[in-house]
Amino acid sequence: MAGIKCAHVRVSGMVQGVFFRANTKRMADSLHLSGWVRNLPDGRVEAVFEGNEYAVRKAVSWCREGPIDAHVDDVEITWEPPHGFQGFEVKY
Repeated sequence: MAGIKCAHVRVSGMVQGVFFRANTKRMADSLHLSGWVRNLPDGRVEAVFEGNEYAVRKAVSWCREGPIDAHVDDVEITWEPPHGFQGFEVKY
């Protein structure tokens, strides 16, 4: 998968109950990214973005702000080998 990048992010702050996952999916779809997003039991949101480097970096940058009602304190980023995801999904 030459040219494909994959970022695994964990976002902390006031990021649950503010439509973070739905907005993340909308943003990822608009950037033609694959992967997933889910809430974590500790109050964080976790996501994996896979696609061209520009789009993945743009998604990671978006996570630093999130949707309008979110308050992001920190974004942890781990770069991983691509997984070969098809589409972007919200996990429950």
